[in-house]
Amino acid sequence: MRIANYLLVMLLALTPWAMAEEGTEQGAQSAITDRYGYYGLEPEIVTNYVTDTSRLGYIRVSIELMLEDANNIAIVEHHAPLIRSTIIEILGEQEKEKIQSLTGREEIRRYCFETVNQLLEQEVGQPLLVNLLFTKFLYQ
Repeated sequence: MRIANYLLVMLLALTPWAMAEEGTEQGAQSAITDRYGYYGLEPEIVTNYVTDTSRLGYIRVSIELMLEDANNIAIVEHHAPLIRSTIIEILGEQEKEKIQSLTGREEIRRYCFETVNQLLEQEVGQPLLVNLLFTKFLYQ
């Protein structure tokens, strides 16, 4: 009985401490996730790409731009036509083998990210993107 009372007192004493620590972890995580913002290029990009035959290849891509600061969404939205045009140009220059391979797609995604970030740096004076994500990537 004495041990049970001791355990009950310990449990009651440690509960507020554990809850306070959990609250600080959640607060830190929400501060991290609130910092980033996402901007989806709408509508999806549909363009053609280079093939080795006389037929045209088509590609359809959905893109999300991950921004370092959610407050920069308006800036990216203002420059969306320029970003869209740049990505269409990049995709149109790609060869069939690169578009159809996983490593090629990753190279294209990385090149789009670097190019768009450089473009934004020229336009607004700083790179705004953390990442560029292909959320849909279909080709024919």
